[in-house]
Amino acid sequence: MSEPAAHKPSRGALLAAAGKTVPDVVAPGLQILFCGINPGLYSAFTGHHFARPGNRFWPALFASGFTDRLLRPDQERELLRLGCGITNLVARASAAADELTREELVAGARNLQGKIRKYRPRIVAILGIGAYRQAFDRPAAIIGAQPGSMEEASVWVLPNPSGLNAHFTPKSIADLFRKLRLQAARR
Repeated sequence: MSEPAAHKPSRGALLAAAGKTVPDVVAPGLQILFCGINPGLYSAFTGHHFARPGNRFWPALFASGFTDRLLRPDQERELLRLGCGITNLVARASAAADELTREELVAGARNLQGKIRKYRPRIVAILGIGAYRQAFDRPAAIIGAQPGSMEEASVWVLPNPSGLNAHFTPKSIADLFRKLRLQAARR
């Protein structure tokens, strides 16, 4: 297992990560497949999901009871033994999700459906309401469980855990993750 980065990457190193990808953390039959919007530059630089300091994904997993300790991004593969995985709607890294085009998001939705057919998770949790609305043409979607299913998987939409998302506090994100975890336990 790789160790966490010993130093903060330079601006140039981060910019050089634009367009790179981060490998999915996925296996057949997962309970939950978390789907981010796309990797940020910090994640692309490290090669791990939700790696930027200040991202609230890992703390939300811990605070909501998905994990028994706070995992680091380089420990992401430990999620598989817990029945969870991670992918992204759009594979290419960018400085901000708003750099993505609607066409990229729609194509990402089709790719995600293919992954769901292949791996058969029970629940797909998309992390970002705006991206979900655009990618799946659901302009009125709200946070939480969505009506219907996607390739037989239940669909949830949770807030984007980026530290830049000021609409949700760490506690409110953890509370929503907890609701998802409890729902998954009942399935």
